[in-house]
Amino acid sequence: MPVASVFRTAPLRASAHRPPLPEICVLAVAAVLVALGAAGPVPAIAVVALAAAPASTLAGVRLSRLSLGTDSPVGGAPAGRLARRRAARPRRAAALLHAAVVFAGLTAAVLPLASAGYRPAAAAAGLAGTTALLGGGLFSLDRPRPSIRSRLRRLLDQAAPGVCLVLTAWLLLPYAGVSTHARLAVAAGLGLLAVDALAVLTGAGRDGGTARCRGGAALTLFALVLLAALPASPAAGRAALLAVPPLVVGVLLIAAGFPQVTRVDPARRDRLVWPRVVLPPVAVVLAVAHHLQVGLLPDRTAVLLALAMVPPLVVRQLLNAAAPTPPDGPVAAAADAASPMTPVADDYDDAAGRVGLLRALAACPEPAGGALLVVDLHLAELPGRLVRDDVAAEAVRRARAVATDEDAVFDLVGAGLAVLTRSGPMFAYALGTRLLVALGRPYEVSGAVLRSRPSIGLAELGRGRPEDLFRQADLARRRAAQLGRDRVEWYDAYLEEQLVRRLDLERELPGAVARGELDLIYQPVLGLADRAPVGTEALLRWRSPVLGTVFPAELLPVAEDLDIVGELGVWVLDRACRQLADWSVGGRRLWMAVNVTTGELTSPDFVPRTAAVLEAYGVGPDQLVIEVAEPKVAAELPTVVARLAGLRSMGIRTALDDFRAEHASLAQLRRLPIDLLKVGPEVASVSADPHRPLLDVVVTVAERLGLEVVAEELESVHQVEGAHRAGCRYGQGFELARPATAERVEAYFEEFPSTSR
Repeated sequence: MPVASVFRTAPLRASAHRPPLPEICVLAVAAVLVALGAAGPVPAIAVVALAAAPASTLAGVRLSRLSLGTDSPVGGAPAGRLARRRAARPRRAAALLHAAVVFAGLTAAVLPLASAGYRPAAAAAGLAGTTALLGGGLFSLDRPRPSIRSRLRRLLDQAAPGVCLVLTAWLLLPYAGVSTHARLAVAAGLGLLAVDALAVLTGAGRDGGTARCRGGAALTLFALVLLAALPASPAAGRAALLAVPPLVVGVLLIAAGFPQVTRVDPARRDRLVWPRVVLPPVAVVLAVAHHLQVGLLPDRTAVLLALAMVPPLVVRQLLNAAAPTPPDGPVAAAADAASPMTPVADDYDDAAGRVGLLRALAACPEPAGGALLVVDLHLAELPGRLVRDDVAAEAVRRARAVATDEDAVFDLVGAGLAVLTRSGPMFAYALGTRLLVALGRPYEVSGAVLRSRPSIGLAELGRGRPEDLFRQADLARRRAAQLGRDRVEWYDAYLEEQLVRRLDLERELPGAVARGELDLIYQPVLGLADRAPVGTEALLRWRSPVLGTVFPAELLPVAEDLDIVGELGVWVLDRACRQLADWSVGGRRLWMAVNVTTGELTSPDFVPRTAAVLEAYGVGPDQLVIEVAEPKVAAELPTVVARLAGLRSMGIRTALDDFRAEHASLAQLRRLPIDLLKVGPEVASVSADPHRPLLDVVVTVAERLGLEVVAEELESVHQVEGAHRAGCRYGQGFELARPATAERVEAYFEEFPSTSR
């Protein structure tokens, strides 16, 4: 399915998954009961029973209908013994899941009837029974059975994160008065539930019914673990309320997900890699830091758990190294000819480029357990075709030198190269960084020295079509190029959303001026002494009928890449001066600040064009303020100084925006011919450190240079008063006046009898 189609149909899918009215009612009843339990009228353990009863009953009714075949997710009448056996699997799974949710509900119902000393034992028994039933139901779901080697890979991929999360739970759980065995059992349960939830949220087909059932099972078991971990005394109190939300949501999620177990959306079969790689070790580091902060040292169990993370990683790499070739046969032989898991011969550039790569991807076992790297060289110069071919050949040779013997390198003729590796995510990323170094060295070909700034996209191999895997890696490569090149970027679903958004912006922005989609809003600038308006700042908005309102932070980078910043700047200056002329009728004297990019300011015709616009609308030069951002001027400082001096010679005022008050900024401030200095909250927050009154220093320097200071983004009374005390003459921000349309700003001006400054 095309990417655009996927995003267009997303709202329809979302609406189809909204919970029906019975589920909403059950959730509302549970919320009311939790509130009553927290307030005190209803005992907490009774709230657990009362909330679990309707939820498990509703979920049981849904699943019982499926187990009887009345709402079977598998359509069509079965034909033959094998078909009947396959059709019976969903009903068997529904029956087991039905028994599981009923068992969980009965466990919650029994707790108020048991004495306080027997409640943990009753909850533990319910946890054991529910776990067995849920495990049987999930195992019976109708899904492809992977090979033993694939199952072992999957187990090893989850082993290290699982141990990390068990160690995290061990370090964070209370230890006073708790036996080591009970604490370790609870930590193991919580850690395994967490790694299962992480696998559900990041795995392939995470929007499918199986993922929802697994997520609901994890929540249900988590609730029962909480109930089993409660102290065997009346002191448990309101802590039992913590089990209500996961228990209610869990059983409802199991029932809601089961009808979709066979309806996996092919557009969402990708896997998110970074959460599984990053979150578990980060959780361990934070838990260890907390452990040390409270004055505790890791005990023997924590050390053993930390050591237990190493064997799964080692065995996983050994398993990759010992992966067998495809079985014999005509199809396997054709796949083996393009297999990415065989060494590449010296005539690798005869592999037919992208066709060979797609064949190699198709030959990968599922799950492949490897990664695809797509590389764009991006030569700074534009050599001829023969030179480009020589550079491509040299680049492939360099890539082959840093890759292992089991990695495959493909020359994507005219479009860079690709590398297939069976290494895991961390090792694949390390390979990407080595490729950056190797491919970034100068190329000496045909008597010329060419330089490259490579960008690399990385996608983990998984279930999916070869074209989709290549598209994912190439999208990540494009993101790396957008972020400045010389970097490796992973693919994930959010990345695809960003890139699709960027493509939409690039498609819609050209012609926005002609279509009348641009708009200006105005934020008043006030004198801090009397709070009277002295001017406004024109702020650009793009009111796109397709994309909605787009702000300059997102709009301008796209405009710069499309080379249409000048067109937008011409429109903004013309519209702002026309509005200023309208406001000047009747003797009102205000200034209008217009932001320009460094590229606009340094263009040769900027000064005469600005003068022509002022003359056309009869606006005084001193009423216009041209603002340029301080972080952008250093690259072309001499030209910027010349243009600002040209504007001031005509009487136009100039301003330096986003002043950072760093040493280099203060040094170049003396060279810039400006009238106003605009400082943001990072400088104006005088209360952040009273021993370093940074704003006072900036105001003092500005006064010595004859500049007036405008404090921006003032959003509280304290900030306004602090800026005024520091000596800022002007200010703008939400606390003073919000940006608004021209009509609203004019009505605001009418409240002041005189706005001349």
